Amino acid sequence: QKGDEGYSVSVPGLPGCWSQGATEDEALENIRDAIREYLAAREDLLRGTTVREVEVAG
Repeated sequence: QKGDEGYSVSVPGLPGCWSQGATEDEALENIRDAIREYLAAREDLLRGTTVREVEVAG
């Protein structure tokens, strides 16, 4: 999204994951870094947790 001070971008599927840049290319490069950092942080948070599958009758 273009604004007065450059471009801002977000990833709807990753809540809170957004970035900005002076140009569209810079904003896209920055969001790629933000996505990598977001996923790495999420992986760290989930490390050591147990995931269970639960079947729900409908």
